[in-house]
Amino acid sequence: MKTEMALITENRQIAADTWKMVLKTTIASETGCGQFVQVQVPGYFLRRPISVCRVLDEEHLVLIYKVVGDGTARMAEMSAGESVDLFGPLGHGFPIEDRDVLLIGGGVGVPPLLETAARHIKAGHHVTAVLGFNDASGIILEQQFRELGCDVYTATMDGSAGTKGTVMDAIRQNDINEEYVLSCGPLPMLKAVSNAYQKGYVSLEARMACGMGACMGCVVKDNDGESLRVCKDGPVFAIGKVVL
Repeated sequence: MKTEMALITENRQIAADTWKMVLKTTIASETGCGQFVQVQVPGYFLRRPISVCRVLDEEHLVLIYKVVGDGTARMAEMSAGESVDLFGPLGHGFPIEDRDVLLIGGGVGVPPLLETAARHIKAGHHVTAVLGFNDASGIILEQQFRELGCDVYTATMDGSAGTKGTVMDAIRQNDINEEYVLSCGPLPMLKAVSNAYQKGYVSLEARMACGMGACMGCVVKDNDGESLRVCKDGPVFAIGKVVL
């Protein structure tokens, strides 16, 4: 991991409250699927942890982020040609095993699954992606998953696109029987995934300050009661490893 100034080459809105930022940085060459970076927004002391959506090449990576407060609102105002202080890559990402995979993502948990899908496709695996959102206005990256060669299904809570309901409803409705799962999204979704599957991994979302395990601000418990840090021991954990 390292810190460097990354050049913004693109920063634009792609859905309701959701933005895409492309950065030129040597950190891209070291980043695996499911890892994240810490972005220091100008004028704000604490960094923002954001999962890496795609590694375009050895010098460019893509971040997809949602505007949820003053820091990310300032981030959305930045333009191509400006630079941000970047720290990473951080955390343990998704493993690439020699098997077909079901990717289950919800909301801003969808982006890190795109690079994960790309690497599985490159390895010759069949990939099914089930993506959940609140409504059609929040859908992101659906076409990009299709362009990679994934079978893609969507779910929206209000029924405005795809299956009405959750990702689990979409899986049942479409008779998806894949047993090995990689998932990222909100906690209720991860709980449902962990209850339904025994094989695979989940990626947790957590508030964090340092991003490297020092501040202990993102601690979760495993099934033995031991403390684990989402930023350093995760964010990806085997299904059943941590108490959700």
